[in-house]
Amino acid sequence: MSATRRHVLGSAGAVGAGIVFAGAVSELFTGAGAARAAAGGWGGHGPLVPDPDGLLDLPKGFRYRVLSREGDPMRSGEGPVPSRHDGMAALPGPGAGRVRLVRNHENRPDGGTYRVPAVEGLTYDPEGRGGCTLLELDRDGGVLDERVGLAGTAVNCAGGPTPWGTWLTCEETEDRAGTNGYAKDHGFVFEVGFRPDHRTVPEPLTAMGRFQHEAVAVDPRTGVVYETEDAFDHPFGLFYRFLPDRPRGGFGSLRAGGRLEAMRVPGVPDLSAVLEPGTCFDGVTWVPVPDPQARRTPIRFQDFGRGGITHAQKLEGCYWGRESVYFVSSYARSFEGSASDHSGQVWRYDPRDRRLTLVVVFGPDTAVELPGEAPDNICLAPGGGLMVCEDGGGAQHVFGVDRRGGVHAVARNAQNTGTPEEPQYGEFAGVTFSPDGRTLYVNCYDPGTTFAVTGPWRR
Repeated sequence: MSATRRHVLGSAGAVGAGIVFAGAVSELFTGAGAARAAAGGWGGHGPLVPDPDGLLDLPKGFRYRVLSREGDPMRSGEGPVPSRHDGMAALPGPGAGRVRLVRNHENRPDGGTYRVPAVEGLTYDPEGRGGCTLLELDRDGGVLDERVGLAGTAVNCAGGPTPWGTWLTCEETEDRAGTNGYAKDHGFVFEVGFRPDHRTVPEPLTAMGRFQHEAVAVDPRTGVVYETEDAFDHPFGLFYRFLPDRPRGGFGSLRAGGRLEAMRVPGVPDLSAVLEPGTCFDGVTWVPVPDPQARRTPIRFQDFGRGGITHAQKLEGCYWGRESVYFVSSYARSFEGSASDHSGQVWRYDPRDRRLTLVVVFGPDTAVELPGEAPDNICLAPGGGLMVCEDGGGAQHVFGVDRRGGVHAVARNAQNTGTPEEPQYGEFAGVTFSPDGRTLYVNCYDPGTTFAVTGPWRR
């Protein structure tokens, strides 16, 4: 690990955000992006320019297109575009330059103006308001089609793509049938397909557990699926792995079942207690989950035997890179039950060495007091940067982090849905890049809006 470095965010329109990064940020970069970053780093794209239309502020030389906005009619004629745009992925489409977007809708029983319309053959629970929508884009970025991919689910927050080109969407709830009007149990993962031969089956992948799911990442070599749990109360969530009975089996193979296990770090009951970047833990073990369906007791409350289990507050983003899985704890607050305070952690787990390493810490020596100014959805940029969605009060940004730890505002949500006295700006979510790296796609959670941003991303 390189020496600890600290960089205060203070340029490119982000003055006063007060976010401090500590750790080897270069550790987060992989592949061609890492090579470009090593060649000279990435210093941002300049200050943000106010958008005269009041939607999205971007640096000079960048432009956006609104692909979809809640309440507008979907091209399929199935109803209005649903609300609460959240996790998203961009996959290659059928033909050169074409892109397929899959987008989650985190509609709760009491939230979201527009529900995901119930579509025959694609609806799990007719009382569920969440789900996914699919967008087909032409080579010029225009929307060819927009339709329901999955309906009747609940609080679809994040998820992750599979190596075989599908999307695993996650329910961030543990509501049972009869709760909040639901007809079926919720808290599951579902597989959503695009192609005609990947016809979505609206049935949960129950063996992957019933808990407050956030994100997943799949090891392309072994087919193991890693899962984060964003539990709202103490004891906090766990980090899981799912060992499928049909590893790397392609579309539908996860329905064959498997074994769910939770991570145990010896001597560390709470990851928030670790604040020094570069700290490593060898001998990480995985403990079988006693009752993955949480029939009587939520998984995080279950008895994992001698040695207990390792918890962490706000486990959210998750991605695969450099033969390891990276996962994010967005923040920890001691007054809410965590062992310590921080404004974000990024962890790396190497399955070959069974080693867990704290790579980056956001704070805690920062002026930030609200949990919102912390990492939520993250993705790697083609130019070697790490893109971080901000989630909290006040102005909301997408930040870029370069290999040297420098932080720069890439976009700001200019949509004020409150008042001049009490402005409200919806969080960003679902940041991702097109397969060719030329376009950044990102969602504004509320009002639900999907943007396509083009510009010199590879500079």
